[in-house]
Amino acid sequence: MEKSESTKIDVVETNKEKKGKAPLLGTAAPAIAAAVAHDGHAKGGAKRGIAIFDLILRLAAFASALGATVAMATTEETLPFFTQFFQFEASYDDLPTFTFFVVGMGIVVAYLVLSVPFSIVCIVRPHAVVPRLLLIIFDTVIIALATGAAGSSAAIVYLAHNGNQDANWLAICQQFGDFCQRASGAVVASFVTVVLLILMVVLSASALRRH
Repeated sequence: MEKSESTKIDVVETNKEKKGKAPLLGTAAPAIAAAVAHDGHAKGGAKRGIAIFDLILRLAAFASALGATVAMATTEETLPFFTQFFQFEASYDDLPTFTFFVVGMGIVVAYLVLSVPFSIVCIVRPHAVVPRLLLIIFDTVIIALATGAAGSSAAIVYLAHNGNQDANWLAICQQFGDFCQRASGAVVASFVTVVLLILMVVLSASALRRH
């Protein structure tokens, strides 16, 4: 009889322990869910901040690319002296490289305008993956175009300032000072655009990595 009573006591104690543990498990589940929700909200806030900064950089890149395009497209100068048969004039369309610069940077300007809605979508929906992925792909293509236009034009501007004695290319900036000044400013603005585009790609990649 004593053995059976001790057995009953053990069973009762086991039930109490189980009842005591049940509330602990019930209170732990909401705490875990709240922690997960808080973490997701924090990530969403960080991504929204990145998207806002991306939009600001996109607008700045648009301004610099537009300035570079307009500056190069209006680059021309006519010297005040001329002869009966010749008039000394320099214009951007005299050089195919500068023409490529104007066309290329014009494409960059148009792309940046079209990409603004995608950047706004990333602000409204910070967890969206497809808009960010599209921005990374097309931003990379535009970086290649802008870098090609800026680099090739920089080489021409360098020759215009310094010439090349081995090739018997004379420096023309001593005569066409305004022409060279505007062309140099356009090239500098295009390189600023390239830097801003690279920053935008890095930001988009960082946002995707946080997903």
